[in-house]
Amino acid sequence: MRDKTRPSRVPKLAPSVAERVVELTMAPPPGETTHWTSAAMAKAVGVSVSSVQRLWRGHGLQPHRVRQFKLSNDPEFVAKLRDIVGLYVDPPAHAVVLSLDEESQIQALDRTQPGLPTKKGRAGTMTHDYVRNGKTTLFAAMNVLDGTVIGQNMQRHRHQEFIRFLNAIERKVPVGKVVHVILDNYAAHKHPAVRAWLTRHPRWEFHFTPTSASWLNAVEGFFAILKRRRKRGVFRCRRRSPGGNQPLPRRSQRPGKAVPVGRRSRRDNRRRQARAPSVRFDPLASVLSERIGCAQGCSHRWSHAPHLIGDFTPTECMQVLRWLRVEREFG
Repeated sequence: MRDKTRPSRVPKLAPSVAERVVELTMAPPPGETTHWTSAAMAKAVGVSVSSVQRLWRGHGLQPHRVRQFKLSNDPEFVAKLRDIVGLYVDPPAHAVVLSLDEESQIQALDRTQPGLPTKKGRAGTMTHDYVRNGKTTLFAAMNVLDGTVIGQNMQRHRHQEFIRFLNAIERKVPVGKVVHVILDNYAAHKHPAVRAWLTRHPRWEFHFTPTSASWLNAVEGFFAILKRRRKRGVFRCRRRSPGGNQPLPRRSQRPGKAVPVGRRSRRDNRRRQARAPSVRFDPLASVLSERIGCAQGCSHRWSHAPHLIGDFTPTECMQVLRWLRVEREFG
């Protein structure tokens, strides 16, 4: 003997309820919201959240998702598309096909405190706040045949830096190879100086992607992978004041540069310079004083002092030592 099959305690939803859920999903939601949520739909129809999710899944509806698109208005779209795809699929013999682009505004962010590594039962930690250590621009040229990348970091991405990167590629590509470069329509790529450079290097040929079609550039995939892999990286500043997390002050804030005001004498200017140094240089001054063996902050061997601190440039060390000497004489 066996039990007879019995219906569920919860009755099935009527077909009218499913039709109402689909109809409301196709229409904009009430109020100032932009799209339906499962909780809002369940409240509006009077069913459970799981029922709404089941109905959306059955009808292939995903109101929380949106797909972006961009149509190119380039009149030569088809011709450029065939040209670039032809280089990818069937590259010419005795030639190098490079996909070139720049990734600008890359921020070097450091965390205010060191994080803890990952271990069993605990994820890696990272502070919410950060310290900006400047930004850089990555120039990259990817060989579409073997996937190798030629990269170089620069502070800016003007046509001067672009020409400098082209010269770097020119030195690495073997002689006798024709260079086909796929790149976008950035203004620096079409600068008159760049065109003059192409005239002096006849083996180079540029293939521009259609307008609003940077997805044709293969190096964009390399940039996307790089962002995902380096998203949680910590980039520390190489030049920091000893004993603190603050980076060196800007050149206009560093001591050693007197600003004359009115008809002040040279002595008054030197006193003003000695009394208004940046407080961030106090640790550096104390370290210099200790390492050169002068308790009052003075030295008889000024020329050897820059070699005592390896984290700072000789110019910065001499500026601090000059400030110490002025403080000794007029303090």
